[in-house]
Amino acid sequence: MAEILEIDPNAPADDAIERAAAIIRAGGLVAFPTETVYGLGADATNASAVRRIFHAKGRPATDPLIVHVASVADALAVVSHLPPGAEQLARAFWPGPLTLVMPRAASIGDEVTAGLDTVAVRVPAHPIAQALVRAARVPVAAPSANLFSRPSPTRAEHVERDLGDRIDLIIDGGPTMVGIESTVVDLTVDPPVVLRPGGVTLERLSAVLPAMTLRQADARGDTAMPAPGMLSRHYAPTTPLTLYEGDPQAIVQLVGTELRSALTANEPVVVLAPSEQLQAIRSFIHGNGDGLLVLVDLGLESAPEVIAAHLYDALRRCDEVVSARRILAVQVTGTDGINLAIRDRLRRASAGHIVSVPPGEQAPTRD
Repeated sequence: MAEILEIDPNAPADDAIERAAAIIRAGGLVAFPTETVYGLGADATNASAVRRIFHAKGRPATDPLIVHVASVADALAVVSHLPPGAEQLARAFWPGPLTLVMPRAASIGDEVTAGLDTVAVRVPAHPIAQALVRAARVPVAAPSANLFSRPSPTRAEHVERDLGDRIDLIIDGGPTMVGIESTVVDLTVDPPVVLRPGGVTLERLSAVLPAMTLRQADARGDTAMPAPGMLSRHYAPTTPLTLYEGDPQAIVQLVGTELRSALTANEPVVVLAPSEQLQAIRSFIHGNGDGLLVLVDLGLESAPEVIAAHLYDALRRCDEVVSARRILAVQVTGTDGINLAIRDRLRRASAGHIVSVPPGEQAPTRD
């Protein structure tokens, strides 16, 4: 099993960080906290170490990795040049939860980039991640430290549960802050495109580069993807999840009807929803379902940053209800700011099992 090393995120001890950095330089795998989620780090210039990441996660080789560096100056060592817009975005959001896709340098191999001529780069803001990347003295390739397609880890225990017997070291720096992965922006196209919404919102990006657009289509799994997190099924619990989105009142009625049917058939079920909708659903079923129904609260829709921070932990808690055969999840109603990333993650967690109710309509439609 991997060693677990507790490090104070506010004052990372030099000797502990150096131990972890030495493992990375030697070709090992180290899980560490970033401000978004826990990452699984390896020397990005060591092809054998990078292949270990894919093996440990069960990740397809078509899914590229993000390379973490300590500064904009260090980024120049992994890209051939900074494309237009890179300096403006770096000044505005680095260090932070923003990944930039840029032309790669020769030092970064095909294993990292899925054979593409681009590389995804970011400068993390978490003190432990910053200290580790500086101490490693090599660029650190680091996807999320979880089994492929599972909810990303936001606590060290999530990493241990998924990868504890597959990696060398887990740094426990407490829960992550943002809870949603970094935003990925492709700067090799004009205008720049958001490939994955995340911790930096589209509104903030557009304030720096007004021409910014959002990619809508999912990537295919049989060809190289331009960025991680683009498959239609991703961040998913093992228990099948159906997502309800659209008119809130109609959704409460639909979920309530589904629950009554499940409870009548003695079928254990989990409901995952924002606080407001969860309260309405609870009252709709009049408190029935003891022993069969588990309610998991996402948090108040008025505080989407809190929902984002706890989303993956909530999805994992749904899976801990081992008797449950399905999860009924209710989408957030907001569509701006961090809500865009929350909506994206819940849709991918559902693997396309979505019941949509347009405003003012009662009959559901399935995507």
